[in-house]
Amino acid sequence: MGMCPLGEPKVRLMSDLPGLDGILGVEYLESTPDKVVAQFTIGKQHLQPFGIPHGGIYCAVHESTASYAGSLWAGEDRIVVGTNNICDFLRQAKVGDTISVTATPIHRGRSQQLWRTESTDQDGRLVAQGQVRLANLDRPT
Repeated sequence: MGMCPLGEPKVRLMSDLPGLDGILGVEYLESTPDKVVAQFTIGKQHLQPFGIPHGGIYCAVHESTASYAGSLWAGEDRIVVGTNNICDFLRQAKVGDTISVTATPIHRGRSQQLWRTESTDQDGRLVAQGQVRLANLDRPT
């Protein structure tokens, strides 16, 4: 098993980390420089006031998976930061649904990367899709 940027095993609960990923309860299932797959289960904490999942969940997890994959590809001497995040909501999920998010590269260059992101439910139906653009930066010393 390889290592994630924080020196921990790749397959781990994001809820062990501080910040939004931890709050959302994201778990990595696969993480390579060419593909990252994460998963979370829709709970009441993910709902907007009208009782349906908030679209920001998908935007956030799309950016997390793309950024993680992009950082694995960029290597230890670089960092990546999100510069654009586009997300289309295609199907409504409900409390109890397990959502899998997959990030795969469209373009990876010297100064930027573009990643395709897809969120599917436990039946494999596409719930949301998007693209995340990342800037490649030198790691501060």
